[in-house]
Amino acid sequence: MSPPLIQPPRDTAAHDITQGYSIEITARDVAALQAAAPLIPPRTIVAITFLPGEDAQARIAATRAVRLLGFVPMPHFSARRLTSDEDFAGFLKRLVDEAGVRRCFIVAGDPPEPAGPFPDTSALIATGAFEQAGVRTVGLAGHPEGHPHMSDAQCLQVLQEKCAAITARGMKPVIVTQFGFDADPFLRWIEILRARGIDAPVRIGVPGPAGIKTLMRFAARCGVGASASVLAKYGISITKLIGTAGPDRMLEALTRQLGPQHGEVQLHFYPFGGLEKTVAWIADYQARP
Repeated sequence: MSPPLIQPPRDTAAHDITQGYSIEITARDVAALQAAAPLIPPRTIVAITFLPGEDAQARIAATRAVRLLGFVPMPHFSARRLTSDEDFAGFLKRLVDEAGVRRCFIVAGDPPEPAGPFPDTSALIATGAFEQAGVRTVGLAGHPEGHPHMSDAQCLQVLQEKCAAITARGMKPVIVTQFGFDADPFLRWIEILRARGIDAPVRIGVPGPAGIKTLMRFAARCGVGASASVLAKYGISITKLIGTAGPDRMLEALTRQLGPQHGEVQLHFYPFGGLEKTVAWIADYQARP
C-alpha cells in the first residue's frame, strides 16, 4: 500500500497575492476614494485615468487628492489626446508641482489620429520630459491576450524597446496589463517576457467584483478573451448572466502557479463594480484564513 501523499506546508507569505496591489480611479471617483481610504493601505499606488470626458483640471485635482490621502498617484498620459508640446509639458509640470508625482503611466490612446505631435508612447518617452521633471517610474501597457493593431511578436518587440528606453533615461519601467478572466494567459505571457530578458515588474490587471453583465460589457469593449470555457473558470456561466462575480478563482490560480520564474508580479485592480466595493472586497479577501 502506497503511503499517503503529504502536501507541502502552505506558503502564507505567497498566499496573500493582494499585498502591494494598485488600483485605478477616474477623476470622478475622488469622493469614493475618500470614503474607501480607511481600508486602503498607506502608500498604495492609485492610477488616475486620462478619459476624454474629463479635463486636465479635474485630473490634476484627483491626483492631488490621491497624494493628500497618503497614497501614491500614478496619473495617465494619453499620447494621441495631447494637443501640443505645451499641453504635455504644462500638464506634467502641474502634476509634479501640485501632487509630487514621481510615477506616470503612458498609453497611446484610442483616437486613430493624434490631436498633436505624439502618435504613440515612444514619442512621449523620447521628449526627455519625464526624467527632467523628476519622474522615476514610467508604466507601460501589457497585452497578454494580444493587441488589436499589432502581432504578438511586434507587441513584444515594442515593449522591449520601450523598457530599454525608459531604463536608459534613468527611470524604472513597470508593465500594467489589461484585465483578464484567466490566470493561464498571464502566466504564459510573463514567462515569454522573462525569456526575452524583459525583467520589469508586472502588475496583472484584475477586474474587481461587479455584475456579470458589466464584466462582459467591459470585456467586449477591451477585446479581452471571454469564451465560455474561460468564463466558467472565472465562475461565470453565459447561460445565467445575472448576479455578480469576483476574481476569487483567478487569484487562487495565480497563488498556486506563480513562481520565481515569473519575477516581480503584483496586482492592479480595475474597479468596474465601483471603487468602494472593490476595496471592501480586497480587505475581505485579505482577512480570510
